[in-house]
Amino acid sequence: QVRLVESGGGLVQAGESLTLSCVASGDINCLTAMGWYRQAGGKQRELVASITSDCTTNITDSVKGRSTISRDDAKNTVYLQMNSLKPEDTAVYYCYADSIYPRRGYLLLDSWGQGTQVTVSS
Repeated sequence: QVRLVESGGGLVQAGESLTLSCVASGDINCLTAMGWYRQAGGKQRELVASITSDCTTNITDSVKGRSTISRDDAKNTVYLQMNSLKPEDTAVYYCYADSIYPRRGYLLLDSWGQGTQVTVSS
């Protein structure tokens, strides 16, 4: 089992920056992709950014050019740096991690953090 703990959320003004962090612990030896989703009030959860074990990244269009995802495997941590924040970036941001278990028939499991609130005021 993988445990994910996010940090770095908060209240900021439009145009400011935030860096979210997510630390993985537990059964981390089979981690592959990690990333961030967000969910605004009344809306579906959407993928913000992801990064594979070989550091291939994918960033959704709505934050592309303003956000960077990175990972430090020595620290079992994934980061999401967001710049030029907009009120529409307001959401709960959830960290996720995929694990693949070769000895269990390449079973793929995903783990989720509890979420961290990001609020951007105009």
